[in-house]
Amino acid sequence: MAATSENKPEKQITMGILAHVDAGKTTLSEGILYTCKAIRKLGRVDHQNAFLDTNTLERNRGITIFSKQAECTLGEFGMTFLDTPGHVDFSAEMERTLQVLDYAILVISGADGVQGHTETLWRLLSRYQIPVFLFINKMDQPGTDREALLAEVKEKLDANCVDFSADQTDEEWKEQVAVCDEQVMEAYLEGEEISREQIRQMIRERKLFPCYFGSALKMTGVEEFLDDLKLRIRETSYPETFGAKIYKITRDNQGERLTHMKITGGTLKVKSVLSNGRPGENGEGIWQEKVNQIRIYSGEKYTMVSEVKAGTVCAVTGLTATYPGQGLGSEQASDMPVLEPVLSYRIGLPTEVNVHQALLQLRQLEEEEPLLHIVWNETLGEIYAQVMGEVQIEILKSLIKERFGMAVTFDEGNIVYKETILEPVEGVGHFEPLRHYAEVHLLLEPGETGSGLIFAADCSEDVLDRNWQRLILTHLEEREHKGVLIGAPITDMKITLLTGRAHIKHTEGGDFRQATYRAVRQGLRKAKSQLLEPYYEFRLEVPSEQVGRSMTDIQKMLGEFDPPKTEGEMTVLTGSAPVVTMRDYQKEVISYTSGRGRLSCTLKGYYPCHNQEEIVEAVGYDPEADLENPTGSVFCAHGAGFVVNWDQVEDYMHVESGWNAPAGQETKPEKPVTAKNWKEENEKYWATEKELEEIFERTYGPIRKLGEEPPAGRSVKGWKKSRRDPLEGYGKSTSDYKQKKTPDGEKEYLLVDGYNIIFAWEDLKELAAANIDGAREKLMDILCNYQGFKKCTLILVFDAYKVKGNPGSVETYHNIHVVYTKEAETADQYIEKTVHEIGRKYRVTVATSDQLEQVIILGQGGRRMSARELLEDVIEVRQQIRETAREKRSSEKNYLFDHLDEETAARMERIRLGEEEV
Repeated sequence: MAATSENKPEKQITMGILAHVDAGKTTLSEGILYTCKAIRKLGRVDHQNAFLDTNTLERNRGITIFSKQAECTLGEFGMTFLDTPGHVDFSAEMERTLQVLDYAILVISGADGVQGHTETLWRLLSRYQIPVFLFINKMDQPGTDREALLAEVKEKLDANCVDFSADQTDEEWKEQVAVCDEQVMEAYLEGEEISREQIRQMIRERKLFPCYFGSALKMTGVEEFLDDLKLRIRETSYPETFGAKIYKITRDNQGERLTHMKITGGTLKVKSVLSNGRPGENGEGIWQEKVNQIRIYSGEKYTMVSEVKAGTVCAVTGLTATYPGQGLGSEQASDMPVLEPVLSYRIGLPTEVNVHQALLQLRQLEEEEPLLHIVWNETLGEIYAQVMGEVQIEILKSLIKERFGMAVTFDEGNIVYKETILEPVEGVGHFEPLRHYAEVHLLLEPGETGSGLIFAADCSEDVLDRNWQRLILTHLEEREHKGVLIGAPITDMKITLLTGRAHIKHTEGGDFRQATYRAVRQGLRKAKSQLLEPYYEFRLEVPSEQVGRSMTDIQKMLGEFDPPKTEGEMTVLTGSAPVVTMRDYQKEVISYTSGRGRLSCTLKGYYPCHNQEEIVEAVGYDPEADLENPTGSVFCAHGAGFVVNWDQVEDYMHVESGWNAPAGQETKPEKPVTAKNWKEENEKYWATEKELEEIFERTYGPIRKLGEEPPAGRSVKGWKKSRRDPLEGYGKSTSDYKQKKTPDGEKEYLLVDGYNIIFAWEDLKELAAANIDGAREKLMDILCNYQGFKKCTLILVFDAYKVKGNPGSVETYHNIHVVYTKEAETADQYIEKTVHEIGRKYRVTVATSDQLEQVIILGQGGRRMSARELLEDVIEVRQQIRETAREKRSSEKNYLFDHLDEETAARMERIRLGEEEV
């Protein structure tokens, strides 16, 4: 029968165990589980029967490769016990487990003391703020010194490490505990006893680190350790709102995807729907998936439960889009991991294997291995893997062979470099092809060493809407941005959104993605870039007579080291050196010390490259040739988009810079953009009707009227579609109106964007500020006179798309037709649709100052007229009407009948002749 969450104790904690490789971590884990009665017999690493070493590779090599979970009871607590890898090549597996721990046990070998990787683990525990218990193992081996080890731990890790294996009733011990906290110390000096709750609080706040001594292999001190441990821990409190932190992705023997998570709030039930978005949030990248099963693992076996509460670590099936470090519900995502791969290898595939199929399979493995970064080189058609070291490569070969049946090879490998900048710079990205628009301004600043990438926004919501700002930050975080020296990833920078611009109609989410990417690249091209290379922090132990050779080697490798320390017959050197020079030094150490020397290396971080010019020249990266990462921007003029190089973007950008360069740093002077000169600048790029038509035809081919034969080589498909009536659905059709034909027999239409014209003509704009209805009626009267002279079919279009439930209408106002668009349809949309339907059948002209609209109209076979040109034409028509009337009055007598319509004049003539009485 399946277990349920009610079988567990009410109090639940998650305990992790960490150590440098060969410190006896797995052996201690066996002892803890055996003492807690979770297993019936003790397993051993050398016997290949350890409870938590479930993988064949782990048992064969005698090391932990994958983190494992076991369930046990410790006093009143239900304890989830997580065993983590100790080898440095699998440190990422360990680091991602830290995200879900309440407490950690750090195992130190009594024979080796505090090693380099032990200090790395301590820094990680400090970063994740995890309370720590230390167990000094292998105290049964000759030469171990308890006092010396405790002193070393205090010196290298923390001075507040206190021996809890000692007599806890002793006043000296109490004093050592009290000095770890100021308030406890004051109370102790006043004669108060130190309570258990005070000790729990100090441990929880990382002010006190209990140390225990023993031998896990001989089970010495293990039971005493656990007896004291259960007095020093307390349950974590969780909120009622659901939250979960994902720390691992695996697949079971049947290939089903498992998402390992810790519930950090509320409860989780089978068939619950999980999402990566906040409540009510929808949009691009937001998924919703159902939980099919909830499993609680212990070793290789698991039990299925229907519900789990906060504090439980479980594995869930049914989720396909999750990743390690992700937060669900109220839980936030984790920061970027500290440990990262520094070596890149090309993967050689068997000749019969399809490279694209292999890429998909390796991507699946990448999900499970956080430090396996699979990189696809599109140009060369090759797969590269970024890994930590040689041991990981051997494990990966075995895993790929076992999982996918491929016998792959790895080449000699290269160093994974990174890039940063040396001074602040503003990057501008603009993306404006036809019917798209976005502009982004980013401030790129150098960060502290090891800080990674930090993203922020310093932009007013009055300038750019909050949703667009969030989208820009998402685009910054969603990809790995390449530098411009060798195309390496950038790091140690802060990128801040300064300002930007969106178009109310034409901007889409993808536009800001392009503008953001281009802004980053343009800023990098402007900045002074620095190539970074990885450095090892090493601990070299050699016979004293060989230390001279070792110091000379380190200096040749461009490394630095502290003064040597003598430990018996051995001398220890500690320091740092570039990975590229030290990566193969282990073999040399073994050779010249006849196997007595030991070298341990951990990643220190990325620092300025010692041979930058040589690397840049060898790689030969051309940022302008990298089409997937463009440095320039796309602008629009003369009816088409065009690319502007990165060094000229500031001359074309639409938003003034929101940032001032520091004194002494060069920056381009720029003209502030105002509403007035914005119009003036745009006029410079606009063309005459003939020039615009020539540009369009050169780009898209000749504009052809309906019924004409297509040009040679062009398809006739789509050229003779039926044309829908432009006024269909508005109560009337164009057949109801008399239309004047041009001299060549072609009917002529004039479509006018009403509100566009009103706000483009100064007198109407002033009137509209006081009375919009008055401005609308005045425009209608003006156009009535204009149509009476031109004799074309004039359709005046007004936006009414915001009127809820409006079906749209068309009215006859004297001799013109006035259209009010229906709900959710703008005047632009109506005009575009109308020109599309009749543009190649009739002569259609559209009066509007929307430049993008003019280009669309031209593409549909229509002609365009700007608001300025219409005003000039109206004034000219008005003048011609006056001149015609003046000439008529001066050359002819003025008769009453001349000013009457035909029906009234005929009646008056009958009255004059006496044929009809008044």
